[in-house]
Amino acid sequence: MKRTVVPGLFVLVLAIVLGSPAARAQRPAERPQSVATYFPERLDWQHKKPEDVGMDSALVQQAVQAAIAADTPGTHDMTLFLKNSFGREPFDTIIGPVKDRGPASGIITRRGYIVAEWGDPKRPDITNSVTKTFLTTVVGLAWQKGLIHDVNDYVRDYMPPHIDLFEATHNKNIKWDHLLRQTSDWSGTLWGKPDWADRPVGQTPESWQDRPMYENGTHFKYNDVRVNVMALAALQVWRRPLPEVLREEVMDPIGASSTWRWYGYENSWVEIDGKKVQSVSGGGHWGGGMFIDSYDMARFGYLYLRNGKWKDRQIMSEKWIQMARTPGSDNNTYGFANWYLNTDRKPLPSAPATAVRFVGNGSNIIYIDWDNDIVAVFRWIRNDRALDEVVGKMIASLKK
Repeated sequence: MKRTVVPGLFVLVLAIVLGSPAARAQRPAERPQSVATYFPERLDWQHKKPEDVGMDSALVQQAVQAAIAADTPGTHDMTLFLKNSFGREPFDTIIGPVKDRGPASGIITRRGYIVAEWGDPKRPDITNSVTKTFLTTVVGLAWQKGLIHDVNDYVRDYMPPHIDLFEATHNKNIKWDHLLRQTSDWSGTLWGKPDWADRPVGQTPESWQDRPMYENGTHFKYNDVRVNVMALAALQVWRRPLPEVLREEVMDPIGASSTWRWYGYENSWVEIDGKKVQSVSGGGHWGGGMFIDSYDMARFGYLYLRNGKWKDRQIMSEKWIQMARTPGSDNNTYGFANWYLNTDRKPLPSAPATAVRFVGNGSNIIYIDWDNDIVAVFRWIRNDRALDEVVGKMIASLKK
């Protein structure tokens, strides 16, 4: 049979092969390629001039100078600093590692690139209660992997027989969500620290032990003893050291350094499957907690700015982040520990209402701003008023 060649089809095929204008005219219009999201490689975080990412250099420098000027006053001796921070508390003996703090330091990033840094950002200082956000991250990973079925489950149902943290009548109805939001009202003593002795309530020392008791989940109370209860409960779920979980699941994938450490207390060792494991603390209240540099803090914040995704890997669930950013029933500026929300722009009037910050005593802060594609780290900044001034200058630097 003789084949029939259609001339027009032959020309089109030839044009496609040769890449001629005629061939290109037959193709659908090509969409412009979007700019790929930048993720810093380990030990190689790219810097850009502020103008290259839509910021004004002079105004960025003003923000930096304001942060330096707002250095936390007082001693750099961390043992003394912690005692001064919680001066009226009993049971204030330091039982975890401490280290003298460095100067006011930090970095500002936009679109993932470093545009400013000051102080000693490579110094792995104690970060105090920013540690709580690392802890809730580890709990979130347990939830993602199905080790915790639901944050509204009773924590007692996840504990082995010899752990009696949740057996007392007042504690048996505590849920994971209560621990995460600091509304558990857990009552007891852990690692030698009674719950009532942390930021005691009452006019006299004699009244502190007779604190008001609240139904679990109804009353917000910032309390490091209860956060440490959550850390011990999470350890029982994971059955391996929480720093190891954090390193493998989060810090190594985001390219963090080898210098960060997460400590517990000298008396917080427990046995897990025949091995001695240290239960870490959720902050530096009595020493311990997370010691970390500004770059690693910024990477951690950048993971959340990118909604839990790093390159092509979804490390943290977007649903978990949404839950963490949802205010609790008794504090509309606090989500999961230590997600501080900017509800109604009351805490930080200069920042968007959607911004969050992870906060530790001192103050140590990771600032995350989805609206403006900014992550910034502030080490040893005086207070929220000073922070708002710096954030205001930082946002003012954005070119319209």
